[in-house]
Amino acid sequence: MSSLRTDDDTWDIATSVGSTAVMVAASRAAETEREHPLIQDPYARLLVSGAGTGIWESVLDAHFVDKVAEVDAEAAAIFEHMNSYQAVRTHFFDAFFAAASEAGIRQIVILASGLDSRAYRLPWPTGTTVYEIDQPKVLEYKAATLAEHGVEPVATRREVAMDLRYDWPSALRAAGFDPAQPTAWLAEGLLMYLPADAQDRLFEQITELSAPGSRIAAETAGVQAQDRREEMRARFERIAEKFDMTASLDIAQLIYEDPDRADVAEWLNAHGWAATAVNSQQEMRRLNRWALPADLTDDNAFSTFATAEKMS
Repeated sequence: MSSLRTDDDTWDIATSVGSTAVMVAASRAAETEREHPLIQDPYARLLVSGAGTGIWESVLDAHFVDKVAEVDAEAAAIFEHMNSYQAVRTHFFDAFFAAASEAGIRQIVILASGLDSRAYRLPWPTGTTVYEIDQPKVLEYKAATLAEHGVEPVATRREVAMDLRYDWPSALRAAGFDPAQPTAWLAEGLLMYLPADAQDRLFEQITELSAPGSRIAAETAGVQAQDRREEMRARFERIAEKFDMTASLDIAQLIYEDPDRADVAEWLNAHGWAATAVNSQQEMRRLNRWALPADLTDDNAFSTFATAEKMS
């Protein structure tokens, strides 16, 4: 159970769960600027630069990992690995949407969209509508920041300013969503911030709203041992102090490590979907992006990427 979460907590882009969206966007920005990037997110740097979180803006420095290595080589490897994981995850789910579009799906829902810029950067077919669900202040920040720089979405983009713990299906319908049409859903960087019962309810609601032929992709929640979490927290605090960063947020304190959490692919297979799962470690190795030394590899701490199609 997370010690920083409550049933009715809320946030903007610089606090609590909202700031994790900045962390992820910083990794996408770093990947985009690599010599041979897996992804292209030309808007990530813009979104991170104005967020005001401190530590994640620092990561935009192209030499940040090298500077960390001078202090703690192992911590530098962890930072590099974190960036690579986000790149691989983004690459995987970009491919999911490309396949869904190729199959004729024109209705997209991104759950807890954060600073996801797919509505702006992917080559959506004509007639595609992308619904983004998140906290009101998060959606407001992203739309305003991109508009200030003259960035327009490629698809029709519709905001659904709603907490996923409340009646988001009604808000989604009110925004124009049609449950009779096949939908491609994405739950990326989300499930670990939900308790087990809320995860089940989320997938129940998605299933109720999904016509046959709909597709879903989700990143599952890995579980890291308590001693490893404490070690990582101490490491990041030392790095933050060394580089005069704003006090780092303890991401682990935002996560629900619930032992009763359902396996996503198994749940979907039992509820009318045909699901498969790809181990994120295997995907990182396949794309030559694995950076962790063997002694830091904990199989249980890494997620899987589950995808499924609604059969009936």
